[in-house]
Formats: sequence, C-alpha cells, structure tokens
Amino acid sequence: MKHINIKKFGLAFGLTGALLYLGCAFSMITVGHAGTVKLFNSLLHGLDVTSVIRMDVPLWEAGIGLIETFIIGWLIGACIAAFYNVSLKK
Repeated sequence: MKHINIKKFGLAFGLTGALLYLGCAFSMITVGHAGTVKLFNSLLHGLDVTSVIRMDVPLWEAGIGLIETFIIGWLIGACIAAFYNVSLKK
C-alpha cells in the first residue's frame, strides 16, 4: 500500500477549509443578515443562529479567521495522513 504524503494532504485539507471560509464570508456579504440566518439555520437543522450571526466583522478579524481555519485544517489533514501511514505498518 502507498503512504499518504503528510504535507500535501495537510495542505489539501487546509486549502479546502480556507475555501469554505471564503465561501461563507462571500455568502454573508452577498445575502445580508436575513439570508445568512436563513442559510445557516437550514444547514444546522433547527439550530437558530439569529443571535450569534455578526455582520460587522472587521477585515483584519476575517483575515485572522481565514489563517486560523487554514492552520487547523492543515493540522487535521496532517494527523489523518500520519495516522493512516502508521496503521499501514501494522
């Protein structure tokens, strides 16, 4: 069996997370507060997000969130690849 390249798999997860983050930000910008609430209420199956949606997010805070999402995604992808590679050895 082939091993998964840990850095590449982590990068793929990190970039996917960052892309989802940007898609979320784009949807918030384009549909406004009511549309954002409707979107996330439908995604979260009955959880009302009205009180936690904040539309006045500064650009620097969104940038930090994007970087954090990428890092967390990279770490998750790297862990999955590492655990998979270790399981092949047994």
